[in-house]
Amino acid sequence: MSKNFFGRYGESLAEGFLKQKGYKIVDRNYRCKYGEIDLIAYDKKCLVFIEVKTRSSLAFSYPSEAITGLKKRKIIQTSLNYIKEKGLKDVNCRFDVISIVSSPQQLPGNELIELIKGAFDSTSCGYYL
Repeated sequence: MSKNFFGRYGESLAEGFLKQKGYKIVDRNYRCKYGEIDLIAYDKKCLVFIEVKTRSSLAFSYPSEAITGLKKRKIIQTSLNYIKEKGLKDVNCRFDVISIVSSPQQLPGNELIELIKGAFDSTSCGYYL
């Protein structure tokens, strides 16, 4: 299974998981010159930018630990571009991470999925939303 396909598979799992939690998905794989955001959704009245990390095992670390400071800055810059592009005003925002451990040999439904609400905030990277 290719890395790209495995990542898309994880995003599909994350989308279903979030819908079960009451999130309303509004965009998927949003791209701009700053980077990409895997999923964008509303959790009640809060606009949530979601990074999905999928791994086939925990041999090296939890998937969420792969999000570096640089990646956080790119997500924040991309979210600012999204807000501007969509003309959103006075919107409450949050940055969540979904960590998924699933190997291709596992039966569907046996994945380990963890939602980390507010995994980081814009002020940690010098941005104020």
